[in-house]
Amino acid sequence: MDYIKVTAAIIEKGGHILIGRRKAGPLKDMWEFPGGKIEDAETPEECLKRELREELDIEAAIGQFFLSSKHAYSHAAIELLAYKATIVGGEPCLRDHKEIRWVTAGDLLLYTFPEADRPIIEKLIAESG
Repeated sequence: MDYIKVTAAIIEKGGHILIGRRKAGPLKDMWEFPGGKIEDAETPEECLKRELREELDIEAAIGQFFLSSKHAYSHAAIELLAYKATIVGGEPCLRDHKEIRWVTAGDLLLYTFPEADRPIIEKLIAESG
């Protein structure tokens, strides 16, 4: 199976994590960690910097790799590559999401996320314990 490589940023500030609510596509209205599809000749880190600029109008420093998660949806099979990230310029604003929120790791369970995001949530909760 060919997996589409997609990135996700875990942006933490003051004990909270940034999440966004999708406004379009097959996973509309679900919450996600900001990021997007890797383009040709682009590294995951380059992709994440570009996507965060496009989606949230922020400049970010991409930190350590967090984990990889694979999931086959009815519309596509993806490999989600999650990285820690820090905002180094700008304030997150709504461009590509219906809504954005800063939430605690424990509160992530109160939101509906796509299946590929579940391992990220589980690890964040375990590490916050």
